[in-house]
Amino acid sequence: MTVDAAALLPDPLLRSFRERAAVHDRENTFPRDDLEDLRELGYLRLLVPRELGGIGASLLEASRIQRRLAGAAPATALAMNMHLVITGAALHAQRLGVEGADPLLEHALAGRLLAFGISEPGNEAMLFDSQTVARSDGQGGYLLEGTKIFTSLAPVWDRLVVHGRIPGDDVDLPLVLGSIERTDAVETLEDWDTHGMRATQSRTTRLHGARLAPEDVITRTPVGPNTDPFVVGIFGSFELLLASVYTGLAERAVELGTQIASRRRSVTRGIVLADDPDVRRRLAGAAIALDGSVLQIEKLVADLDALGTGTDTGGPGTVDHGTRWFLQLSGVKHRATEAAIGAVDQVLRASGGAHFSRTSELERLSRDVRAGLYHPSDDESVHGSYARALLGEIGAERGE
Repeated sequence: MTVDAAALLPDPLLRSFRERAAVHDRENTFPRDDLEDLRELGYLRLLVPRELGGIGASLLEASRIQRRLAGAAPATALAMNMHLVITGAALHAQRLGVEGADPLLEHALAGRLLAFGISEPGNEAMLFDSQTVARSDGQGGYLLEGTKIFTSLAPVWDRLVVHGRIPGDDVDLPLVLGSIERTDAVETLEDWDTHGMRATQSRTTRLHGARLAPEDVITRTPVGPNTDPFVVGIFGSFELLLASVYTGLAERAVELGTQIASRRRSVTRGIVLADDPDVRRRLAGAAIALDGSVLQIEKLVADLDALGTGTDTGGPGTVDHGTRWFLQLSGVKHRATEAAIGAVDQVLRASGGAHFSRTSELERLSRDVRAGLYHPSDDESVHGSYARALLGEIGAERGE
């Protein structure tokens, strides 16, 4: 049984989301009404397997659903991405027989909202290292001290997936990942006032000895890229769902651009701008780029769905990318977000000065799409990874 994006998110509901999005952007507030509507639809259980009581969507279906949601309320979609990244990673780990992530699926099934606390100031290694210190609590758990940034869903999450580094040079697996509760040891700052994606409310989180209980430890890993199933699941879900959101946002921009061109007239030339060769070329170029993004995203999502299951759940032709998984995942996120930014810019150029106004949906989309510049993996990181794959490390010994 498939989960259809249009059936789950019908047009009337999306119109409500779109109307609210303008208000939350203007007022810099979290879309609580959107969250409640999505809860009622079972969105928090979207990636929980059907045999556990969830909706049982594949990651491919979730990608399509997120594209559709992003076309109405990009910040709502981006915020909900974080819950779906966690449940997507847990689903991936469960498929590969890892039990540590099962409690996350149980939390989602119980209606608890999961968030993602990995980003740290200055930590370019992101998921693969941490500046947060994880000290033993003497009971099999850890006390976490550190600062997390860009914590989407900050006002409303129930559990936060975080990582920290166990101090010491002789620790075999120094990185610990797990989920924590919201307690007095978790401080959420009110510091989110940004250019775009304002409704995500991705505020800074400070951990002041926050306790990671033994039963909430998901996994421990070495520093650096590794093949831990939960880590691969997080990385893959994060990159692919980000690409989906920004692509869905840009698809909406092209839809708006098409509507504008069909009704806007040139007084001096006496033509509808839909007949202007320059406008036609700009909109066509934007649509071509986004079609390419959709094809790339869906191929790689299908590959990730199929990884480790022993069946081609994503459809014919799925591939295990082996040592190139991280390259492929970061590459498609980079290409899709750059294509989305370029597409929105082309629509703006084709649509006239009226859409420089804050009353224009297109103006808001033009700000929201630029958040894609800052999400991992960013331009520098992707190019650095591909350069290492091709040329080795800087200063490495070279053959003749």
